[in-house]
Order: sequence, then structure tokens, then C-alpha cells
Amino acid sequence: QEKENRKMTLLLAGVTLVSAFGSSFQYGYNVSVINSPAVFMQEFYNHTYLDRKGIPMESSFQTLLWSLTVSMYPLGGFFGSLMVGPLVNKCGRKGTLLINNIFSIVPAILMGTSKVAKTFEAIILSRIIVGVCAGLSSNVVPMYLGEMSPKNLRGAVGVVPQLFITIGILIAQILGLTDILGNVEGWPVLLGLTGIPAVVELLLLPFFPESPRYLLIQKGNEEQARQALKRLRGWDDVDDEIEEMRREDQSEKLEGRLSVFNLFTFRALRWQLISIIVMMMGQQLSGINAIFYYANDIFRSAGVNENNVQYVTVGIGAVNVFMTCVAVFIIESLGRRLLLLAGFGICCVSSAVLTVALNLQATVSWMQYLSIACVIVYIIGHAIGASPIPSVMITEMFLQSSRPAAFMVGGSVHWLCNFTVGLVFLYMVEGLGAYCFLVFCAICLATVIYIFIIVPETKGKTFMEINQSMAKRNKVEIQMDKEKLNDFQPAFETLQKNEEGYSITGL
Repeated sequence: QEKENRKMTLLLAGVTLVSAFGSSFQYGYNVSVINSPAVFMQEFYNHTYLDRKGIPMESSFQTLLWSLTVSMYPLGGFFGSLMVGPLVNKCGRKGTLLINNIFSIVPAILMGTSKVAKTFEAIILSRIIVGVCAGLSSNVVPMYLGEMSPKNLRGAVGVVPQLFITIGILIAQILGLTDILGNVEGWPVLLGLTGIPAVVELLLLPFFPESPRYLLIQKGNEEQARQALKRLRGWDDVDDEIEEMRREDQSEKLEGRLSVFNLFTFRALRWQLISIIVMMMGQQLSGINAIFYYANDIFRSAGVNENNVQYVTVGIGAVNVFMTCVAVFIIESLGRRLLLLAGFGICCVSSAVLTVALNLQATVSWMQYLSIACVIVYIIGHAIGASPIPSVMITEMFLQSSRPAAFMVGGSVHWLCNFTVGLVFLYMVEGLGAYCFLVFCAICLATVIYIFIIVPETKGKTFMEINQSMAKRNKVEIQMDKEKLNDFQPAFETLQKNEEGYSITGL
């Protein structure tokens, strides 16, 4: 049926690329941008302090300032996640993405001019603000795109933001090479470049439609929703999709729009909520940041020349991009669940092998090559499953009214775990050495087991169908009588409390 398998239209591709480049790209870019010029930036901190106070900075104070520079970013991301709900309901998905560009252009200017202005405080402040930008975009872009895509493309479109995050990481690594911008003169430019995607998005995104679901369900404006859908689908017959949204709207009317607190107490969404928390924690605590951080040391100890380590890191960034590309094309055929299990499984095995390899490196000569192989395999595993799929799943496992609250929870967990790993990891390495990867191995294993038992396949289903399959697990019945809802009269709902929980019956 041509109807069922909707094709990718030019407009949908356009809005996917513009929002992913404008918002998600910056998230990845700012994750890795301060790795290469770290030495020069710390020298700048030192000189500035010396100019002001006349005495050099103590090394402990310098370490503190640098930790702040790194970790303020995920902290900003946490604050950004908390702003998601109010903003997407007030200003819409597209509106939020446009407003969000302020949180990128301002810090880009501040960071770009920080060296001339001789202020390192501006950099630390900018890292918070640009973190807010990343926190908003990491939640709003998947929501916006997931609500606009037809169900057979939802997964593929949903992985595109993650693809652009990895491209952002890669571009930052390339521009940060010592020959390009990773040097004394170049680093302020390197930090300031994050403003460019924001400007591009500000100029282009206004030409694309708002999410039709938001227009119909939150704004109650069916005409605009129809227009948006027609533009997105490239044909006029959008009745089925409008109908599906109305059904969703109907079953939502019972719940009302959920706040984060209600989400935690609402029986019918219990397992969805636990699932996204587990997946987001697994994603961040599975050690991907540690691997990126540790990669240079692993390669050095494997005898890669000091000057070439940076090129190997770029190579790893490229593998990450390539594998996320692959995920875009296989998510609709293999499904979400299989990729999650495979991804976390690969991460689990490779962290275990990596632990062995790092410990035997001194005695067995070929172990160093095994540890390089482990790093690459680990990144492949993370790129096909653990990185891209959790945010796709949040879009799919929640209906319109609970989705913003769910993204706030998922996003907050994501950024808090990111922040924690950033702070704790250095101490873990000091205390445990190579054994720290066993912790990550255990976390991946636990996540695999949880996903295997609990998380359903959501490929090619409507949001209502997914909700019904989860309802069984929540011991809640949702019965929807399609025919009766067609005339869109508010159906009289009876909420019967029984031993099981709630059974919602359309009369």
C-alpha cells in the first residue's frame, strides 16, 4: 500500500537537516571542542590571572577552573532539560528551537572574544549557556521530528539528530587539530564557531511548518494541522493521520497534560518511565565519555606517535559518524529492540575484553592492538544502539500530553549522569586504573537484561498501539472504540477503579 509506506518528502528531509544541523550538531561540537585546545586555554587562564593579580595561579585552582569549564556544560544541559516542558507547550516545538538559538549565539560571541577581553569567566559562563542550548536541543529536536514523521520513517528520522551530534564531534576534532585551530591563536575562533549553525537555523527554520500534532492537540487548530501535514506528506489526503491524532487527543483528555510529578505517580505510564530512565542512565553510564577520554592514553600506550594521536582520535570520530549513518538505514528493518540489545551487548563485551587487554599490555606485546580494537568495537556498539535509540523511544513510548514531561525526565537523567561521569571518572581512574571499565561492563549488562525483559518493539506502530502494548504491562486496560470517536464528540468516559488499576472504557 502506497498509503502505509509514506515516502520521504523534500520538505521533511529539509526540516530534518535544518533542525539537526542547527541544534543537534552544536551539542556534539561543544562536547568535544575543548579537548584539543585544553593546554592553550589553561595557559590563557594562567596568564589572565597573572596579569590581574601579579602572582601565578595555584595548580589546584587551575584544575578547579578547568573542571568547571568542562563540567558546566552538562550542568547547563540539565537546566536546559528542565526548561523543555514549559517551552514546548508555550511556544511550540519549532518556536522553542528558534528561541534556543539565542543560547548559542550569545555564548559564541562571548567565547570568541574572551581572549581579547582577557576574561576566562566569560568562557565558564558561556559553557553553562551553551549547555542550556544543548539540553534543549537534545530533547526538542527528537520530539519535533518524531511528531512530524510518518510512522514508517520515524526511527530513521529520529536517529538523524544523533548522526549530527556525531558529525559535530568529528568536525570539532578536525578543526581542533594543531595545524588548523587547535593552537594559541586559533582556539577562540574554534569556540566561537558554534554560533554559525544557530544563525543558519534562525534564517531557515521559519520557512518550515510547526509539528502538526502540537497544532491539533495542544492548540486545537485543525486547519493549520492539516496544512502542515499536507506540506510534510506532499499530498492532500491526510485524514487517516488527523484521525489518529484525534484518537490520541481523546484518550489524552482523560489524563490531562501531565507534569513531571504526575508522570511519576501515574500508574498507566509506570513502565514507560522506568524504561526511559534505565535507557538514559545506561547510555551515559556505559562509559562512552570515558572511552573518548581514555582513547588518547590507550593509543599512546599502544605506541602511537604523540603527534599522530590526534589523527587517530579523528579516525574514531569518523567511525562513530559512519556507524550512526548505518543505524539510520537499519533501524526500520531490524527494529529498535534488536539494535538496543546488540549495542549494549557489544559495549558490555568490549569493556570486559578492554579491561583484560589493558592489564596484560605490559606483559603480552599484541595486547595493545587488542585494546585499540576494543575501543573501536565499543564505539561501533554505542553508535548503533545505545546512543541514538533512547531518544527515539521516548518519542514513541509516550503520547502527546506526557511527552514533554517524559523528555524532561529523560533529558535530566541524561545530563545528570553525563555530569556525574565527568566528575567521578578521573577519581575512578586513579583508584581503579584499568579496572574502571569493569564498572561500565556491569552497567551495560544490567541494561541489556532490563531491555530484554521489559522493552517492547515499537517499529512501525502508531503511538496509540505502542501505548496499548505497554498498558498490558502496567496492568491497565485502554479500550478505544474507533467508530464512536469518528464524529469527534467528546466521548463520555467511565473510569472504573478495579483491583487491576484503571480500566478506561469509551462509551
